[in-house]
Amino acid sequence: MNEKLQSLKIIHIALCVGVTLAYFFLGDLQTLEFLNVPKIDSTSFIYLLIGFCAMFLGNMVYNQRLKTVDPKSKFEERIAPYMTASIIRWAILEGAAFLILFLKKEFLVVGLFLIVYMIFTRPSSEGMKRDFAAVSK
Repeated sequence: MNEKLQSLKIIHIALCVGVTLAYFFLGDLQTLEFLNVPKIDSTSFIYLLIGFCAMFLGNMVYNQRLKTVDPKSKFEERIAPYMTASIIRWAILEGAAFLILFLKKEFLVVGLFLIVYMIFTRPSSEGMKRDFAAVSK
């Protein structure tokens, strides 16, 4: 069990480091220009919506995937669905962060927020137990 969870932790670290490096090199974070709040109008509102939709959709898909697991199954049998659900959630967050990076660099703060959120969704056995308990209620 720990080997599978360890491999999921490695995947998580690789995804987080990859998107962080992309933001560091492509997003011009060295100049701190990204902290300037851009003017938000009707055409740029969609870029703010990308971040919020990614968080909402990622969590929704994650919880739906966890609900499909039999609550009476062993802890070891729950790891595979947990891994799948976690990778899907991270892919949605990473995709949204890259969309913001490549389409509208003025909203890098939203992408950085997605990266920080993705870092906080790290896998752990305690988190796995907590999430399965939450969806089984």
